[in-house]
Amino acid sequence: MEEVKLMKGNEAIAHAAIRYGCDGYFGYPITPQSEVMETLMDEAPWNTTGMVVLQAESEVAAINMVYGGAGCGKRVMTSSSSPGMSLKQEGISYLAGAELPCLLVNVMRGGPGLGTIQPSQADYFQSVKGGGHGDYKLITLAPSSVQEMADFVGKAFELAFKYRNPALILSDGIIGQMMEKVILPPFQPRRTNEEVRKECPWGTMGKTDDRTYNVITSLALEADVMEATNRRLQAKYRQIEENETLFEAINCDDADYVYVAFGSSARLCGDAMEMARRNGVKVGVLRPITLWPFPTKEIERLAKRVKGFMVVELSAGQMVEDVRLAVNGCVPVEFHGRTGGSVPSSEEIWDVTQQKLIKK
Repeated sequence: MEEVKLMKGNEAIAHAAIRYGCDGYFGYPITPQSEVMETLMDEAPWNTTGMVVLQAESEVAAINMVYGGAGCGKRVMTSSSSPGMSLKQEGISYLAGAELPCLLVNVMRGGPGLGTIQPSQADYFQSVKGGGHGDYKLITLAPSSVQEMADFVGKAFELAFKYRNPALILSDGIIGQMMEKVILPPFQPRRTNEEVRKECPWGTMGKTDDRTYNVITSLALEADVMEATNRRLQAKYRQIEENETLFEAINCDDADYVYVAFGSSARLCGDAMEMARRNGVKVGVLRPITLWPFPTKEIERLAKRVKGFMVVELSAGQMVEDVRLAVNGCVPVEFHGRTGGSVPSSEEIWDVTQQKLIKK
């Protein structure tokens, strides 16, 4: 029997983590994502599933605790918001370099600096391009509903362990704070230590004999070793791009113009699309579900037949660069964004589309 509840997006993340058999959460409070840890503390899963929930002394401590848990092959996670994610970047780069699976959650707020606690999507560059050092990628899922906040916890863990790579749920303050009905996933038992050793023989728990243990590191002292590591990583990233790109296309088959947006912006563009169609203009919406890998091939395909694209973001324009690269000058790509925490109305998006794209 389905279990349906009304809750915030942040709360859905927490409930899903427990139900998907998460072993440990390590975090630090920051608005607008603090309900993730608060909900976990209220649920007290250490009494039911044995899940560890710990408020670390800082964001830096939290991400290094994730590194330790992930190195054991455990399902571990952290969550934060924009300034907090900036503090975690060194640890995230270490996780990617050591090829450790884990779940990261970023509920974006405005910036740069301390900025505002209002919603934003301006961490796209940090998340998708890699905010830490080195040539690494994060599998990045962008939910646009509270239901997807819950669903993507399971999907992120699945992909993280499939490819031994950190996975990120990139949300924003709107999705994190809004309330919707959610169908919660059924409870999955946490894996036993023996199951972890079998599934993750590379982990520090997967000892080869009574005296030898695996060593987890991203350190390479010799140039040829580092280059071999990077070549292996890049080959893995190409495999992820080939097999794991996800997107939602709404009314794109007959569209003359297409909105490209993710997260809360995609919901607004859906309403603007309806306004356009009521006015006799065929508009569709392409919503990237994975921001990396990005749906480049689908945008390339659409660019061969549509008249133009309108990219909408709660930023000064970041994802728009990837859209323009995919379109490669075939048709116009216009942009509309808000940067102070204000959210554009669907009417505003439709008006700007007419001014910048359709009447151009």
